[in-house]
Amino acid sequence: MTDISERVKDHSPLTDTGLDVVPLAGYIGAEIRGVDLRGDLEPSVVEEIRGALHTHKVIFFRDQEIGHAEQIAFARRFGRVTPAHPHEEEPPEGFPEILPIDSRRYERHLGRKRTSYDNSWHTDVTALVNPPAASILRAHILPPYGGDTVWTNLVAAYENLPKELRDFADKLDIKHQFNTRAVAGSQRDRKVREANLVAYHPAVRVHPVTGERALFVSPGFTRGAREIRGFSPSQSEAILKLFWEEATRTEYTVRFRWAPGSVAFWDNRATAHLAIPDAGHLDYDRVLYRVTLEGDIPKGVDGRESELVSGEPFHGS
Repeated sequence: MTDISERVKDHSPLTDTGLDVVPLAGYIGAEIRGVDLRGDLEPSVVEEIRGALHTHKVIFFRDQEIGHAEQIAFARRFGRVTPAHPHEEEPPEGFPEILPIDSRRYERHLGRKRTSYDNSWHTDVTALVNPPAASILRAHILPPYGGDTVWTNLVAAYENLPKELRDFADKLDIKHQFNTRAVAGSQRDRKVREANLVAYHPAVRVHPVTGERALFVSPGFTRGAREIRGFSPSQSEAILKLFWEEATRTEYTVRFRWAPGSVAFWDNRATAHLAIPDAGHLDYDRVLYRVTLEGDIPKGVDGRESELVSGEPFHGS
């Protein structure tokens, strides 16, 4: 009997570069095999990976023996790497680009350990007027089970809306801001308030490379604001709830089980993700390291750009 993974591979033959791109779910996600991220990658390999990212929205690599320096070097092949995070004050020494997603750094909630920076559905740092274009996350310390991450395809979510809803969403602008969810007076609470990042983004953004339209609603950053331009707070909340539910429908998602040496690379312009909070009560540590690529200012279907309300754009080097 043929193994399922072998049957999937039949639909994804080796490319000219020798990479094996194996789709993992119907709408999103692929695992890339046959590449060592420590290596000096050929331009053709970089372009193959970039193309897989645009096609599958999130791509995964297994069994990669890389550290901070190699992770940053790999990321730089795809764009300008930003500082770790607008609110990060203590990146690993010598690596200001690295954001630790480290359960040992977070306050406990109801006696349970928080295992991720944000345990809600979100697209990374959309309170910025130029949210990151992409993120690369590397596993370091993991619980023996639990702590998976799920991604959803926001392009599929938009394309499968009824035409009337697509047309309605095309015209909306949504306020994005940080909801600190931090202990009052804590370092994180202070940093969030000092940076005061707020932006209006089109509810539908056009991908600058593929031209695809994505339902850009980032629940983790719009839930606190609950504001759609031209609508009351209660109307905004009802509309947002509808779009959040559409954006996170199970059929548009892929779930990834982390293992030592795992790396995830996702297109922040076409996805949202969720760190599943199912391991905090187990009291295991969970440590991953993230880098992000500088993003552009989103544009809506009519060409209108996102608007900065407060804070500063976030640039890389």
